[in-house]
Amino acid sequence: MVNEKTIFNALLIVLFIISILVFASLFFINAPYGRFTRRGWGLRINPKLAWIAMEFPAFCIVLICFLVGNRKNNLIANIFLIIWMLHYTQRTFIYPFLMRYKQKTFPVLVILFSVLFNMLNGYLNGRYLFYFSHPYEPQWLRDPRFVMGITLFVVGFIINIYSDQSLRLLRKPGEHTYKIPHGGFFEYISSPNYFGEILEWIGWAIATWSLPGLAFALFTVANLSPRAFSNHKWYIENFPDYPKKRKALIPFIY
Repeated sequence: MVNEKTIFNALLIVLFIISILVFASLFFINAPYGRFTRRGWGLRINPKLAWIAMEFPAFCIVLICFLVGNRKNNLIANIFLIIWMLHYTQRTFIYPFLMRYKQKTFPVLVILFSVLFNMLNGYLNGRYLFYFSHPYEPQWLRDPRFVMGITLFVVGFIINIYSDQSLRLLRKPGEHTYKIPHGGFFEYISSPNYFGEILEWIGWAIATWSLPGLAFALFTVANLSPRAFSNHKWYIENFPDYPKKRKALIPFIY
């Protein structure tokens, strides 16, 4: 009889493979929402409902893993739960209601993929941290990996939130046209919101020092870096006065 740990390890390998496939495909296919919205992707729904549906599994499954796991009295495990919930509370219950794209819709096909990914990723990270891992000892709070990882996560979270807010404020109520964003990390890169999210999950991987954390960080890079490149290319093609020194994703480099 196959035990849960064997299934867990197999699913972890699957997540690494998915990252490779996503990275390769997104250099040829732009995700069909936002500025790249187009026909041919089937049924579409309201974007607010779409974001809630996509992000809720990651919020819910990790919480369930914590509640049924054996780390409820572990300080470090509780800290990891808090920072995970910080991101997914904002992403599930706050971000969708701040969106202004009332005229656009979101493809159900993309939602289904995102739901499946968040279920898989939530299970792998939650089950590892709150059941399969060796309990994190209190001295982990002073470990350079924990300190650096949490710092990266918080910095990335702030960059992500600030950049999303800057994009929302570009348009006045009722406006639908795209504009060149300025301020903050937009002075250096075209997609600081993606850069911030990548920093978050790299920080998570370092702080947890786990294979599920690494798999999530790699998927985030694989998913967002091609999209950042596409966004950068789109800005250059549509705005002749787009800042020449601005990079796509990494300040001064890429």
